[in-house]
Amino acid sequence: MSANVNLQASPTEKPVPKPSASVWFGGVFVRTVFLIVLTVITARVASPQMERISSLYETPGDLIRVLLGFGVCAWFIVNLFILPKDAGAYRTWMYLGVTVLPLALLCGFVVW
Repeated sequence: MSANVNLQASPTEKPVPKPSASVWFGGVFVRTVFLIVLTVITARVASPQMERISSLYETPGDLIRVLLGFGVCAWFIVNLFILPKDAGAYRTWMYLGVTVLPLALLCGFVVW
């Protein structure tokens, strides 16, 4: 006995609306700047305490911090190119950008 299952979308589901151009641009801009600032902060904090890269092997703490920092920076850069799929995410980034972006820029200034 096999049941025929209808895998099509139900007629009550609404198509996902696309965001307006200004919401899309604002969301992408705020998200991009925020991820770049986080990448810069992470790279600065994860850099070795000594001036030379060859000094990484002298202390295991520096090596671990640099490797973790590299992984986090790589993850931020990968996420920079993965855009949100729905209009609500762009609106959320625009609303959060008003508060989170100045705070991130301030943290970047203080860390540098």
